Amino acid sequence: MNILLGILPLLLPFTHATTFSTKHFTGVFDDDSGVLKSLKSSLDSSFDFSPYDVFANRSGNGHYHTGDLTLRYRVGDSNSWIDADTVKDRVPLAKGNTSRSILSSNLDQTIGNVTNDRLFITRNWVDYQGDLAVNFTLRNGNTEPIEIGSLGFPIEFNSIFTDRTAVETREKCVLVDPFIGLQAGYAQVTRLLGQGPHLVITPLNLDTKFEAWRFLTEDTDTSLAYQSQVFEGNYEWQVYSKAYAEQEWKGVEPWNPPTSLVLSPGASISFGLRFTAVSSVDEIEPTVSSLGHPVAVGIPGYVLTQDLEGRLFVNTTLKPDSVEVSPDDCLSVTSLDLRSNTWTGYKLIPNKDAFGRCRVEIVYDTGLKHALHYYITEAGPSTLTNAGRFLEENQWYTDTSDPFGRAPSIITHDRSVNGPVLQDNRVWIAGLSDEGGAGSFVVAAMKQTIQPVASEVAKLEQFVNETVWSRLQLTNGSTAYGVRKSLFFYDPDVMPEYDYDPDIYWPGSWDKDAAYLIDRAYDYVHVSCLYWALYRAGRIAPSVLTLRPPKWYLLQAYKTVLFTFGSQPDGSQNTYYGDLGLMGETMWMYLLDDLKVENYTSEASKMEDIMRSRAKAWSTQEDPFGSEQAWDCTGQEGVYLWSKYFNYTATAEKTITSIRGYMPTVAHWGWNGNARRYWDFTTAGKLSRIERQIHHYGSSLNALPILDNYRSLTNPTSQSSLYDLRIGYGGNQGPTTNVADDGFGSMSFHSFPETLAWDDYTGDYGPGFLGQVLGAVTILLKHPEFGWVSFGGNVDTSSTNSTVAVQPRDTVRRRVYLADLGLDVSIDAGAISEVRVSYSESRVEIDMVDRADGSEAVPATRAAVGYSVTSVSGARAIQLQTGGLTKGRYGWEVKFVSGEGTVVFDW
Repeated sequence: MNILLGILPLLLPFTHATTFSTKHFTGVFDDDSGVLKSLKSSLDSSFDFSPYDVFANRSGNGHYHTGDLTLRYRVGDSNSWIDADTVKDRVPLAKGNTSRSILSSNLDQTIGNVTNDRLFITRNWVDYQGDLAVNFTLRNGNTEPIEIGSLGFPIEFNSIFTDRTAVETREKCVLVDPFIGLQAGYAQVTRLLGQGPHLVITPLNLDTKFEAWRFLTEDTDTSLAYQSQVFEGNYEWQVYSKAYAEQEWKGVEPWNPPTSLVLSPGASISFGLRFTAVSSVDEIEPTVSSLGHPVAVGIPGYVLTQDLEGRLFVNTTLKPDSVEVSPDDCLSVTSLDLRSNTWTGYKLIPNKDAFGRCRVEIVYDTGLKHALHYYITEAGPSTLTNAGRFLEENQWYTDTSDPFGRAPSIITHDRSVNGPVLQDNRVWIAGLSDEGGAGSFVVAAMKQTIQPVASEVAKLEQFVNETVWSRLQLTNGSTAYGVRKSLFFYDPDVMPEYDYDPDIYWPGSWDKDAAYLIDRAYDYVHVSCLYWALYRAGRIAPSVLTLRPPKWYLLQAYKTVLFTFGSQPDGSQNTYYGDLGLMGETMWMYLLDDLKVENYTSEASKMEDIMRSRAKAWSTQEDPFGSEQAWDCTGQEGVYLWSKYFNYTATAEKTITSIRGYMPTVAHWGWNGNARRYWDFTTAGKLSRIERQIHHYGSSLNALPILDNYRSLTNPTSQSSLYDLRIGYGGNQGPTTNVADDGFGSMSFHSFPETLAWDDYTGDYGPGFLGQVLGAVTILLKHPEFGWVSFGGNVDTSSTNSTVAVQPRDTVRRRVYLADLGLDVSIDAGAISEVRVSYSESRVEIDMVDRADGSEAVPATRAAVGYSVTSVSGARAIQLQTGGLTKGRYGWEVKFVSGEGTVVFDW
């Protein structure tokens, strides 16, 4: 390892700290433990990546910091693993330095009983080519071999939001995300501000592989609320994980095969991490690549449908020796001819019978292993079909003797018992409201906007007219259109005959008065979505509505929104949180447009006035992204939506920057495009704990503004533009993985390595599904290195050099964006089957069908076509050819003849 001469530490009297300086960093080590206390980049010396200001609260035993070490080992032929780490019993370490280190420490004194077993461990902080690095050396002084079954490097940076204002959190805090990619693995530390500097953590050598990512439990009391909504907690980079796989993780399929190391008597080995600052999030991958590590770019991401061909491009000068997949044959991998000195390309074709996780491992000629993590789902329309069928057949609750009046309804489902959730101390989950209880009927509703099925719509109409517009929602007086927080409640005095489960911990649960409050603005999105979706289903397929006409549902949706932001005769506001961005309110933009096309002019004007007032207020706020939580990533969707609509450009741009701070792209289906969520298992999950969630609703809701903003960028193939497209598309794809092959829709996936499974509750999946449906799109672009590629479609360039075709494979198949032309096309019914662009004829042809393959929807009879031309550099003056089309209420319409239709654009 080529370690340059380090700068000698400066020992400051009375500060109990050791400061250091390299070309790219300044910082502080704790004087006693030698762990990292402060780290500042030369890119911005005012910003500290570490929680220096609260270090004193966490400086005792049991608190993990960057520079600590954890391990499990066993000696000789023993079967028992021995736990040891540097945090359980800290003692002041003797400090030293060498000509090659900033700070050197012998860890034997503070790492349990390793000295008794003659396992000697040293830690060296070094200046590595101007960056900071930490190097650990393990030496076996025993006469017997020592097996290292786990070796972990805790990673602590300032992810502590406790007692900080929203502005302070945004300015001072960071989030850490892993790429668990073996020797190509790395971790990234991004500022919540969204702007740099950021940090990447890479391995110093081939031995420092990234095998697992383990949450670090802290048992000691702390004033900073470790493992809570304001402090998620810290994780560690695990080089080996066999000892945990044999014990706590037994029976769980890990991200990578667990391994260990047998250290022979007298042998030693070193492991290390390098810390490098980067100026912007889109520079993270190029920086990792510049440090000599292969970096992957998956298109459209790392979620593939069974009918979608993926592309994988790896930036490396290493030569691949082999490519293996696990399970066997989950997908095929073939090389592409890129004619590039730095990029290697592959075509990935999923097996038609594959479903679920699929691991790809590239082994290079140096021995470096590069693990990539994919997820394969059914074709998009089939996923929707399965979800709709499961909701209709398994989540339709009909017990009209229920004393809480929850029947008939689409109710929360528990996969572990294959039945409805009728009792939970979080009463809303069983009570049809808030995200955890309304989630399932939101899924059922949004599905009908794409694939209206008569029997499914009939149940939703029954639910609306017998349960929602009678019990969940108030129907008369000044509180008409108010939405109750829950129909279920815990109140034995009111329900003395009800058999409340004695095994449930009920203290703190809502009683009837609390459950029947109508003051939570978030709940109004769900109910208005239900109404609007039935309107759209009736517009697409008029025959499916039997109880009410489409416009009745449209106006119900509007009046529900109106009540959200209204007030009572005494002047009190109807709801709280209406001044914040609300989850799923992108649907309200569709509602507004539909009010206009149905000639409800005054209603549309009132709704615009409400939203304009909110956008104006956000434009005056330094941090307009609040929620009912201390920190959240749910407000950005609504803030961006209305800020852009009312031309508050600076606020819209601030929102996009904010999203970049918590929505990463890495070569892993779980983290790619996964907006930060870690507390909603406690509000809507079966397994309730603070835990980094994989594809909770933040993924697709934050993808909505990112993808919308991408379509306004002038250079859609620039590095920064592609970064946005990749996180946006990853976020949009994410919620398709929540749907099992039988249609069960889980609220989120558990990322802790002892679980790695979908939660058993459907919970609050609804907003995630809503974001997926409203954001679904197929994008075609010509990349300067990769050639023609598509996010969401299969590309065909075989006909002529001047023609390219794409077959949409996204879930909805109603929107395409041709990036080089700036052409954004959408339809309101049916599906787009193919788009052909002929550059020699200056022509775009779009073929449509009355329903997508795999759909059981009522076939559409016509589709209204909407389009716009964005400000892409080189955009064409494209026009829709209206010959053969009909001008209808919803725009130019194409009629399906024998189930097909075509529209043409030219320039």
